[in-house]
Amino acid sequence: MPTDQLSTTFAALADPTRRAILARLTRGEATVNELAEPFEVSLQAVSKHLKVLEQAGLISRGRTKQWRPRRLEAGPLADVAGWVAEYRRFWESGFDRLDEHLRQLQEGAE
Repeated sequence: MPTDQLSTTFAALADPTRRAILARLTRGEATVNELAEPFEVSLQAVSKHLKVLEQAGLISRGRTKQWRPRRLEAGPLADVAGWVAEYRRFWESGFDRLDEHLRQLQEGAE
């Protein structure tokens, strides 16, 4: 069964190490060694995380001579934001109803 892009993106974002790597890439391109630096895991483990992020379309690999920096690709994150925005409308309408209810309770108590 094929997995949709949103599911692939959420699966990649499910791991805190991968989220930390993406956060680092918001500051600019970085090599595998630079990305691995803050983690107490092997370079091979970081490479596996990078592969998951790359397969999800969240990062890409550049090529400058022998330097292969990774860079953030924000497209899949925009899809996540769009999906969440649909639910935000639901939450906000619930908060609006709660606000109205609390205001009515206050008016009744005065």
